[in-house]
Amino acid sequence: MDFVAGCIGGAAGVLVGHPFDTVKVRLQVQSVDKPLYRGTFHCFQSIIRQETLFGLYKGIGSPMMGLTFINAIVFGVQGNTMRLLGHDTPMNQFLAGAAAGAIQCVICCPMELAKTRLQLQGTGEKKSSRKLYKNSLDCLVRIYNREGLRGVNRGMVTTLIRETPGFGVYFLAYDVLTRGLGCEPDDRFMIPKLLFAGGMAGIASWLSTYPVDVIKSRLQADGVGGVYRYSSIADCVRQSVRREGYVVFTRGLTSTLLRAFPVNATTFATVTLILMYSRGEGQGPKDCELAPTGHQAQLQQQTHPSSL
Repeated sequence: MDFVAGCIGGAAGVLVGHPFDTVKVRLQVQSVDKPLYRGTFHCFQSIIRQETLFGLYKGIGSPMMGLTFINAIVFGVQGNTMRLLGHDTPMNQFLAGAAAGAIQCVICCPMELAKTRLQLQGTGEKKSSRKLYKNSLDCLVRIYNREGLRGVNRGMVTTLIRETPGFGVYFLAYDVLTRGLGCEPDDRFMIPKLLFAGGMAGIASWLSTYPVDVIKSRLQADGVGGVYRYSSIADCVRQSVRREGYVVFTRGLTSTLLRAFPVNATTFATVTLILMYSRGEGQGPKDCELAPTGHQAQLQQQTHPSSL
């Protein structure tokens, strides 16, 4: 039931956070010579005005499809690594989270590639006259037919560099915050504390690896329209800094941070409520305990905003 609750909670998080992710990607990859958007809120307004509200949800099928597999990998690897390490310490939480982040890249990278391509499709058009991709699966199939397995895994190295420390920081921050706030099962403020801890951990995770995410988005968007600009990660960094300065590594950061807290809050609230009602208990705050014993309860309910 914890796994099912985590999947549904993650889906709720995607629904809340995907519009912010679309804005983030548009800002990260737009041309510096002819920018379409002046900032986060102008980007929101422009997408809604030009592409309707549904424009903000372009590419949502990809993270929804990959959600179950990513949650299964993250929960399974993180829990097994913690048991292997033997001691529940903040450092072990970081190591277990990093291991989970690294392994789930196998699903995360192709999923985010399809999401990015679909988010950029029909930019500025209310009804795209020429759709290259019908959906996420069609997108990946077309990329595979044209570029092979390497094309489907475009951005894998940057995804690995982002996700490994990103998940480590997330689990470390969540562990430190829940310990510091005293999230005990009999605390009537346990749910708000868990929501706050999850939201702040998500923000910390994104801040720790955001520059890498900018480069990942640019590499995965490269080739749209048949034009390739970057030959490698180093070339992408070099060209981006030369043309836009170091401020390029903060493009889309505002929408990302605006997204990070509510996504994690929504995910944790959904997981908690599902477990409360599934157990059919009416004992107040104790219903929110996600597992039979102590800190293991917290481990079983930890989730990440995903892709971080």
